[in-house]
Amino acid sequence: MLAIERLEKIKAILQTEKNVKISQLSERLNVSEMTIHRDLKPLIDDNYVIKTFGGVSLATSTPINDTINEQCIYCHRPVHGKMTYKLILVNKQTEFACCAHCGLLRQMQLGDEVVQAISYDFLRQTTISVPRAFFVMDTSLDLGCCQPQVLSFEWKEHADKFVQGFGGEVYTFKEILAILQEKMSGNDHSCHP
Repeated sequence: MLAIERLEKIKAILQTEKNVKISQLSERLNVSEMTIHRDLKPLIDDNYVIKTFGGVSLATSTPINDTINEQCIYCHRPVHGKMTYKLILVNKQTEFACCAHCGLLRQMQLGDEVVQAISYDFLRQTTISVPRAFFVMDTSLDLGCCQPQVLSFEWKEHADKFVQGFGGEVYTFKEILAILQEKMSGNDHSCHP
């Protein structure tokens, strides 16, 4: 397969999946990961994709770092880069939440209007695809943001090790949505500045 054909296939995969690992592209296109990195270079240079740790995400018109002077769409707190949760909607609008707690709640409100959600890995500060992330809740570490506090991790092993030191529970994306909704139905929460 020629490079131009691979590039078109990569674009098609990203249009459908929004996020993909380099290793998955390598397997699906039957080429080395180095070849995939070379194929992705022009897409990264053209801001078509955003490089994440171990993968790429389809870029939008607003990068995740453009959060200066933004307010959380859910609780109206200032949005800080290291905790930012970004929602890209079907109408191509972008919303920012101050943390995973608010981002997940807003994502539940919007439902199918959300085409992509991106957060930061708590330890590594790399961008991650929210549906593939792992979340820690009920940790003893208080970052002074919304409660119950939710921290995002790209790798389950990192989330598990974090819990060993600071307590809490590790959840998948689907699990955290259910748990957070359950906790928010009681009075066990705070989203006020």
